[in-house]
Amino acid sequence: MKYARRLVAGTLTAGALALSLTGCGNSVDPIERLGRKAASDPGASASPSAPAPAASGPSATPAQGDQAYRKWGLTAPVQYAPKPDRKPQLPKGAPGKAAVVDRIPVAPTDKVVFLTFDDGAEKDPEFLKMAADLKLPISMFLTDNVAASDYGHFEKLRDNGSGSTVNNHTLTHPNLRTLPFAAQKKEICGQQERLEKRFGKRPPLFRPPFGNYNDDTLKAASECGISSVVLWRASMQINDFQYAEGSALKPGDIILAHFRGPSELKGKTETQMTARMLQHIQEQGYRIGLLEDYL
Repeated sequence: MKYARRLVAGTLTAGALALSLTGCGNSVDPIERLGRKAASDPGASASPSAPAPAASGPSATPAQGDQAYRKWGLTAPVQYAPKPDRKPQLPKGAPGKAAVVDRIPVAPTDKVVFLTFDDGAEKDPEFLKMAADLKLPISMFLTDNVAASDYGHFEKLRDNGSGSTVNNHTLTHPNLRTLPFAAQKKEICGQQERLEKRFGKRPPLFRPPFGNYNDDTLKAASECGISSVVLWRASMQINDFQYAEGSALKPGDIILAHFRGPSELKGKTETQMTARMLQHIQEQGYRIGLLEDYL
């Protein structure tokens, strides 16, 4: 019960963080705005045949002898956590409902965090180079109406040898708590089908837009083949983290970032934002793990 109370509190905080990060409230959701633009392109959702499965995740000590990290503004190589011998025991969802996860329960001394990127509006080729150079293991949560205009971009990110994965973030990025069960299921299952058609696999992980969900969301997610609804404990802003609690990362934290460009980052690029994020992770003494190795 203690964990459940903490998880619910974390969920509410995560939802508030997401609202501030995406500029919601009374303004137009930038994902909806970008989605309308993508929808105006009749070829935006064209989907070629599914590619071969992605490669496995990075090793604990990636080859950075060429000092690629310096190229991207880092002062030291990125440190990665090896795949654990066994996955941590996570809370299970109620019967017929997906489980909710906002932090991986690792040992207090296991300083590992996890990178997740949402939406898919920005498709910066420089970020592809950065992720490949540094072998960043990223769990992507893609929204169809902004990502589908170039799913090939995210395919390249998935297949660059880092172990990155593609997951579900709905078709159109609505606030699911405002929708009835049937509409929620359409948003989630519809994206499951599109991602399976494009990438050859139905994702087991789902992130609700803004971190907002209810019992209908968990039930719909389960019926769509989702095992875990993934929230977060820290979100990367333009230059620094915003934390759900406290003022520093904690072992097992899931970090939220976005595929966004200068128009959403006040002139900063996606690579600059990511470099700042990695620098903060390094400064706090953390390694990066692949989320799917622990779920």
